[in-house]
Amino acid sequence: MQQHESGRLRVAVIGAGIVGVSAALRLVADGHDVTLIDRAGPGEATSHGNGGVLASCAVVPVTVPGLPAKAPRMLMDPDSPLFLRWSYLPRLLPWLAKYLSHCTAGETERIARALLPIVGDSLAEHRDLAGGTQAERWVAPSDYLYVYRDRAAFEADAFGWRLRREAGFTWDEIEGTALGAYDPLLGEANRFAVRLADHGVIRDPGRYVKDLAETFQARGGTLLRGALQGFLIENGRLTGLATDGGPLACDRAVLATGVWSGPLARELGIAVPLESERGYHLELEAPSALPRAPVMFASAKFVATPLEGRIRLAGVVEFGGLAAGPGQAPFELLERQVRRAMPALAWGSTRQWMGHRPAPADSIPVIGPSPACGDILMAFGHHHIGLTGGPRTGRLVADMIAGREPKLDPAPYSPARFAV
Repeated sequence: MQQHESGRLRVAVIGAGIVGVSAALRLVADGHDVTLIDRAGPGEATSHGNGGVLASCAVVPVTVPGLPAKAPRMLMDPDSPLFLRWSYLPRLLPWLAKYLSHCTAGETERIARALLPIVGDSLAEHRDLAGGTQAERWVAPSDYLYVYRDRAAFEADAFGWRLRREAGFTWDEIEGTALGAYDPLLGEANRFAVRLADHGVIRDPGRYVKDLAETFQARGGTLLRGALQGFLIENGRLTGLATDGGPLACDRAVLATGVWSGPLARELGIAVPLESERGYHLELEAPSALPRAPVMFASAKFVATPLEGRIRLAGVVEFGGLAAGPGQAPFELLERQVRRAMPALAWGSTRQWMGHRPAPADSIPVIGPSPACGDILMAFGHHHIGLTGGPRTGRLVADMIAGREPKLDPAPYSPARFAV
């Protein structure tokens, strides 16, 4: 392995979403020569379209007990947040079988324990990452509200709330007229809410990642537009990357390309059962008012987040692969649901977006060295928690490359669990 000087490495980070940019910033801070490469540019894909919430309490995966029985009914319900492109079902089935195998109490508890160290102190991690830069203007502390029809609906979610309590989260319960006093936008259909303090919001996720990337460049990092074609490995050691712009010499590489990481990871000795969980958002421009805090409407499974001069409605789960374009039904559902949930809200125009959440079958990110070449680290598969967990993931990657003892146990995220 060649180094410029003692301890100084040439590191290539592939993928300029929040995970890749966070890793690149940490690696530059460690004194390495870092190149960040992305085919579209920073913050242009999933990191642009996420819900904008620093959801530290998001330790409960989708695969909770009872999901296999509910899913078929949800697919038939036009007001359900679950969609499927039926022509894609044959390709989806192998992954789906693995995914649903985790719908047990024991597996849900195990996954929650693994997610907590990545997301549990998200606001502090983002403040540390963005502090003193132009990106910090987008980071704001906030409550995070889970809204239910009534207390009975909340109690039906007792399993998930038990896991959050065991993870150390506390909350206030707001009921009846007190909920309307907390936020007048919440209609009378919402009679109960859980308020979690010490969460946060990114007021413009796409701009935030771009500002972080500009900071990376200002601190000496190199940003390239291009696509990775493969890894150059000699005698088991990484020597560079093959890109569409030619070879790029490097001593270490970080693969942080989200849902597009699967085929590249297979070249490196792991077969991750990874699918696109297609996510939609609908932005309401020039709203008559902004929610006081991000609101998760629990029954409809969508979040309404106050951003810079607009409200982003994000949610919906659709399985249909990477190639198909967006459908209109999810956007129409989000608009119907917000009119029910916030009947006093008015707005001007709307903007639509669809993107790809990287969903490993076990809902746990893949972070760590490749079994085939330890010079290449994986950092992808964050499912619903990419924005929330990006900075902590970047810190973990930098610790691994520096040989430092990380502050969390890296074992649950190891790529070796998918070794072929």
